[in-house]
Amino acid sequence: MGTKLTVDALLGELQSRHPMLIDLSLDRIRRLLDKLGNPHLSLPSVIHIAGTNGKGSTLALLLAMLQAAGHRVHAYTSPHLIRFNERIQLAGDANRTAPIHDDHLADVLARVDATNDGEPMTFFEITTAAAFLAFAEVPADYTLLEVGLGGRLDATNVIDKPRLNIITPVSIDHADKLGDTIGQIAFEKAGILKPATTAVIAAQSEDALASIHQTAERVGARLVQHGVDYDSFEERGRLIFQNEERLLDLPLPNLVGQNQITNAGTAIAAYLELKGNAPATNATEEGPIEAGLSQADWPARFSRLAGTELNTWVSDDMELWLDGGHNPAAGVVLARTLADLDERAAKDTYLIVGMMNQKDIKGFLEPFAGLIRAMRTIAIPDEQNSATPEELAEVANGLSIPATTSTDLRAALAELNELKSGAKRVLICGSLYLAGHVLELAGSKLFEPGQK
Repeated sequence: MGTKLTVDALLGELQSRHPMLIDLSLDRIRRLLDKLGNPHLSLPSVIHIAGTNGKGSTLALLLAMLQAAGHRVHAYTSPHLIRFNERIQLAGDANRTAPIHDDHLADVLARVDATNDGEPMTFFEITTAAAFLAFAEVPADYTLLEVGLGGRLDATNVIDKPRLNIITPVSIDHADKLGDTIGQIAFEKAGILKPATTAVIAAQSEDALASIHQTAERVGARLVQHGVDYDSFEERGRLIFQNEERLLDLPLPNLVGQNQITNAGTAIAAYLELKGNAPATNATEEGPIEAGLSQADWPARFSRLAGTELNTWVSDDMELWLDGGHNPAAGVVLARTLADLDERAAKDTYLIVGMMNQKDIKGFLEPFAGLIRAMRTIAIPDEQNSATPEELAEVANGLSIPATTSTDLRAALAELNELKSGAKRVLICGSLYLAGHVLELAGSKLFEPGQK
């Protein structure tokens, strides 16, 4: 049996024995980690990241800056797009971070599973413990740790002394588990704040800020807040960052969209906080920041698909874009980004949408009303909880968005390709699970595992 089959079989077995059901508590994973020798207490300096939107992009930008400064960096993210290995990324040769190799992943998963010895544990808890084991055993300078869900009771929140916390913009999502108001959700996100630590706080609504401040005051955490302690904005095609100490005139981030200005500002503020006690390097202060902005890559966040297998399915004048956004705040950002693109290069714009059925479909689609010419709806392959194409089309048509169903992605692209001639722009969106399926069809090699 090959290595790939071994790790895939192990992951499948773990999923069957430890379901994907979410259990928001910390007692079980603390007990498991204790049996494993508490690897989470030996992680390289932890930057713990919570928020609703922008966590992954902010992590990718900060990762690129730290690497450009000569640091070795681990990263933990979820969900994955194509293969599970993407979730656990380890520092490797030449300061490059890469997904964990199959052999290494199988090893840490098997050790955690044996130590757990059949005790009740969710799949996310088991795999988070495996990530901590891998991170503790591979030398690095920093660990970028993204919250799975919420923050306060997320399995990653066993880190008692993070080097830095980050809270990206908070909006409504997972309301059934985190609360149905911004304040309640921000309370859960702010649960990662710890005594005598610093947290960089991205642009937030008033309700979110009030909740974050309450928690910070209660635990004694210092806040570095957007709009108070730092600011970032676009001016004449450049990114301007300023705080009390400096004014930086920088290139725009490699990641597309106005929301990436916010994410870049958060990452810069975090990098500058870390720089205060970071190991000395030969790089200048601005150099790693500029390099990070230019080199950061985060697939399926308004990513242009060009030269892929999917592009061979359509005419050369059809632009293909991909984004995993799936909540109302993401819908607003995507609609704004499409409008910005249309101002620069006007093209008929279309959507292909697939979503999970527990998401706020109407809230996500509303911002696109009046902006796009037509929409095709599809089911997300191999996802039991996918919304049906009929359900999605009904909601869209109710918003006066012309929508019809398609059997799959290839059919949707063919149908849009056959519409009126001329240049077209197509955004495929609505789910990270759909985005992973699209990247696989596109023949993506973005996630090549590193070596053990």
